[in-house]
Amino acid sequence: MEIIDYRNVEVRQEDMFVLGDVTFTVREGDFVYLIGKVGSGKSSLLKTFYAELDVLCPMPDSHAIVLGTNLSTLKKRHIPRLRRQMGIVFQDFQLLTDRNVFDNLSFVLKSTGWKDKKLIHQKIFQVLDLVGMDTKGYKMPHELSGGEQQRICIARALLNDPKLILADEPTGNLDPETGRQIMEIFKKVGETGTTVIMITHNLQWPREFPGRIFRCVGRRLKVDCDLPPGPSIDENDTADETPIRISENDDTILV
Repeated sequence: MEIIDYRNVEVRQEDMFVLGDVTFTVREGDFVYLIGKVGSGKSSLLKTFYAELDVLCPMPDSHAIVLGTNLSTLKKRHIPRLRRQMGIVFQDFQLLTDRNVFDNLSFVLKSTGWKDKKLIHQKIFQVLDLVGMDTKGYKMPHELSGGEQQRICIARALLNDPKLILADEPTGNLDPETGRQIMEIFKKVGETGTTVIMITHNLQWPREFPGRIFRCVGRRLKVDCDLPPGPSIDENDTADETPIRISENDDTILV
């Protein structure tokens, strides 16, 4: 089953050209690493998957389809329905600091239509158990370590049994050992058949936990490529990644 299907797509941010001729397919159960230098377009591409950023389909055969939804014709009122089919994990956690873990997760379920208190309780502790945090349900975020907070964020992303998990540098603020523990959780999630797409600068993770490699370089996306040598993409990728401004009048690219 195809989870994402992009063909000849352009990614722009306001009047800046970020990526062009983006073509790839991601299938159910794929584990994809999205790598590239800072400013190369990784996060912009990821944002298009959950309709935070628009895509442009400039050619007759261009299309951008995520979870069966055509992004080029997606209406704003239907974006929440698309997002309910996926889970998103951010580097900076984004937990509600005035609520405990249970209430953070309960807020998400209630916002997506859950009403039965017993089922809400069961679901929350099911996902907390999956990430090894079932004893932390009533802790406040400030009482948790960074690694524990990230585990809660993964649990939050799993609440609605998503077909797709998007993770933007989920280990970026963690020490190596804690980061490795978080990667173990993501791999376990991937083994259930859930598709995972993860942005990372740490090239150790694809070596320890193999997956497909997508690389943003030179305003293009290279699909299923080899890993560069070294511990970090920034130490090896020297391409000019400066976005290009687009002319307002005729879509001419201005260098």
